[in-house]
Amino acid sequence: MDELIGQLASKAGIDNAVAENTVGIMLGFLRSEGPSDKVQALIDRIPGAEAAIAASNQGGGLARLMGGGIMAAGTRLMSLGLGVVEIKTAAHELFRFGRDKVGADQMGEIITGTPGLNQFA
Repeated sequence: MDELIGQLASKAGIDNAVAENTVGIMLGFLRSEGPSDKVQALIDRIPGAEAAIAASNQGGGLARLMGGGIMAAGTRLMSLGLGVVEIKTAAHELFRFGRDKVGADQMGEIITGTPGLNQFA
């Protein structure tokens, strides 16, 4: 997880705390919207992923009010101060990291199997 957070912080120009929240929000989104078995395999290959997802859900009330889907995830990411460029950079880094962890085919299935995610691939 530290490797992913460091790469994301560096590439997107954000601090590590924001990068960790970003990863948690994105993985939580994938868990709720993507192909569950493939997403869980990815999460299982990233030490600390479960803790990051749990930490990103600490603001539970607001997150529940926003509903689900890509728009809710985007709103949560923007509430961290990220713009569209940083969100796309974060997605690209997570996808690249995911390909290293579970392979290009499985990461591709996660991307295509998650509504709205193709625009960030």
